[in-house]
Amino acid sequence: MAGVGWVFYRSLAAAAVLSPLSVFYLRYRMRGEEENRQRKMAEQFTDALESISNALSAGDSPENAFREGAREMAFQYGEGALITTELTRIVNGLDNQVPLEKLLDEFARRTGVEEIREFSEVFAIAKKGGGNMPEILGRTMSLIEDRLAVENEIRLLLRSRVLEQRIMDLTPFLIILYVGATSPGFFDVLYHNTEGVLFMSACLGAYLAALVLSEKILDIAV
Repeated sequence: MAGVGWVFYRSLAAAAVLSPLSVFYLRYRMRGEEENRQRKMAEQFTDALESISNALSAGDSPENAFREGAREMAFQYGEGALITTELTRIVNGLDNQVPLEKLLDEFARRTGVEEIREFSEVFAIAKKGGGNMPEILGRTMSLIEDRLAVENEIRLLLRSRVLEQRIMDLTPFLIILYVGATSPGFFDVLYHNTEGVLFMSACLGAYLAALVLSEKILDIAV
């Protein structure tokens, strides 16, 4: 943001004023990191469901099936993996006599993953009604895998568009820097006067609006 202030206004004061606005960029990056974490959790959760479903098919109770799932995820992903940490927390809750349905509900709330929330609700209903757990888990697994496959396909198709967007994001700065370097004084009329500040502020507003619009266009929810 300090760089934006300098490029658009050629003023250290503007750079200092705009710098605190970087908090919005940090929030945007944090949201992106959270979305990546949730996507990774959903993928690992699918593998955990497969392990749990196999244990249920072998005759284990749901509680023991989750214990088995925790052991297999620790072996497959490691002790520090997201899914291992969460399943270990569930196992600890089971050891303290906390109902599995409640632990799954807390799991869904902590992670914020839609697939886990849906599974938690279906599991609670199935357990209360005595449904076929392996079959329910199999269907849930299939739905999650289909959704993740569609999301991955969309991200693959949009990869080139995302790269183009990043290039376009930098283009205004590159043009200003190039013209400023090759034609010194060309942009002087736009700086340090009221008309120039208003014009560059309008340009900056249009640029930020274009950034937001491009992010919304490429943000395709499944």
